[in-house]
Amino acid sequence: MSYLVKPEWSWQPADRVTHVHHWVKQEGEADVILFGAPLSRSSISASAASDYPEAFRKMWKGFAAYNLDERIDLTKISVRDAGDVAMHTTNIKESHRRIEESVEGLADSKLTCMIGGDHSTTACAVRGVKKAFSGERIGILQLDTHLDVRDPKELGPANGTPIRQLIDGETVRGKDVVNIGLHGYFNTKELVEYADEKGIQMVTMREARKAGLTETIRKAVKALEHVDRIYATIDMDVLDISVAPGVPASTPGGMKSEELFEALIEIGKTEKVRHIDFVCLDPQKDNHVAATVKTGVYAWLQFMTGVAMRR
Repeated sequence: MSYLVKPEWSWQPADRVTHVHHWVKQEGEADVILFGAPLSRSSISASAASDYPEAFRKMWKGFAAYNLDERIDLTKISVRDAGDVAMHTTNIKESHRRIEESVEGLADSKLTCMIGGDHSTTACAVRGVKKAFSGERIGILQLDTHLDVRDPKELGPANGTPIRQLIDGETVRGKDVVNIGLHGYFNTKELVEYADEKGIQMVTMREARKAGLTETIRKAVKALEHVDRIYATIDMDVLDISVAPGVPASTPGGMKSEELFEALIEIGKTEKVRHIDFVCLDPQKDNHVAATVKTGVYAWLQFMTGVAMRR
């Protein structure tokens, strides 16, 4: 059974493909499959991140399908929007099951990109990938302010728990997780001790900034060279509150937008990255010019630029 529902957005076929809403297709084979997971009932913080897939698509009209800085035409990559996974109205576990099942069905595509939703959706997606490739070892490349290893026995399968769910459930190994962007006072001592015990590779924002984001991503990819495929998860709260007001758990001390954009070019260039998600962006918390939503679309396009550079 398919839980994917066609998106209701203004797709406009055109003789000249110039902007993102002209470029992304709704049907046919593609190099990249895009889909939404509009769930935020499982968020610890009050969140309308479930609104992000729709806001993400609506913002496409403001972006050309051409990267001026890199002189890259993104239309040489084919992208299909598979729509949104239909969420159950009240049952979070059923919604999670639907995401997992949908990702399992999509995972054999060349590359999948999930637009969340809160970070709980990542655990479901990675489990779906694991079901599709049961014999493979999956690495996690995480950009985040938080470790997301809170105990699901206490919180349920909430957005603060996805990495712990995956490690305790033996879907991934702790040493196959690299988390970049941690900083400040937003992870308790007990959570850091759990990460140390499981071998999670932690790179603080200060360390990443000192080395440079491109070099930091390269080192992270090298640290994951033993895995078969990499799942990248981008929690938009990795950004500083000054540039991303529209996230549920915004903090000072995070990445600048240009640092995130730099990192995503390098992640996109990485052949082993076969799956990515962008989560925890709440359009209802955004400012009047939709700064965070615009940053989110730009971030995805930077990743796609990196993918184009693989060729």
